[in-house]
Amino acid sequence: MARGQREPMPGQYPVTFGEVELLRDLDRQDGWVLSKDGVPQSYVDLQDPTFLEFEYVRLMADVIDLLDEGPLSCVHVGGGACTIPRYVAATRPGSRHIVIEPDGLLVNLVREQLDLRSVPKLKMIIAGGREGTAKVWDSSADLVVLDAFTGATMPVELATVEYLGDVARVLRPSGTLLINLADGKGLAFARRLLATVTGAFRHVALLAEPGVMRGRRFGNLIVAASRAELPLDPLTRRAAGGLTQARCVYGEALENFVAGAAPIKDGDAVLAPVPPPAVFGQGLR
Repeated sequence: MARGQREPMPGQYPVTFGEVELLRDLDRQDGWVLSKDGVPQSYVDLQDPTFLEFEYVRLMADVIDLLDEGPLSCVHVGGGACTIPRYVAATRPGSRHIVIEPDGLLVNLVREQLDLRSVPKLKMIIAGGREGTAKVWDSSADLVVLDAFTGATMPVELATVEYLGDVARVLRPSGTLLINLADGKGLAFARRLLATVTGAFRHVALLAEPGVMRGRRFGNLIVAASRAELPLDPLTRRAAGGLTQARCVYGEALENFVAGAAPIKDGDAVLAPVPPPAVFGQGLR
């Protein structure tokens, strides 16, 4: 633990939107899971922020590692325990972070129990994703990470043409957007979200474990998007060579995946998919 940082206390804690639980990882002395309603939300290792337990987070890190060298200016929509800000701070010293999180009590809990003060150059905005993003300057971010969930579902208002247009405003011309989404059989929500993203960004790739990519089981998919070219060849190799042996789909294959799905617009009657109970406890979110 950092000097002056008290040992976290496992247990249930009230937050603005319900209750969360802090669980110690019995296999790693400094590993902690933040869980809500039985769904793991974040995992952090307080001594080694480069250790990433969840598969989807490792896929996002693969993309981040392949961006141009040096510090990044980052906007994170959805805070949790701030796993990705901690990772970027450790691997790219000097990076700056804006974290948008609507639950102020959760932020206080993570600050006090999970040593959030150890992350340099981090600013919290206590607001919903759309409200918080609207406060960020134009062309100010190298990286936007959209990893916002209500329980186990992605808020649809953060998957629309209108909101992704605002995200594009925040990104620099060479900036990259990463989205974590979850979907299951048929991948109808993922296809519509990809249709939305490809309307806002010229270069898009989709990463997921093969079973999830085929819609055979519920799980996380990662979208990488940019107005500049993405490092597709090294990203494909990294994804395939990792523990998940994930696929990277882009170009014509991604067009076939979208298959004429309609972009999501504000006011559309779209329901984000909810995982079956059996998924809980498998590292979702």
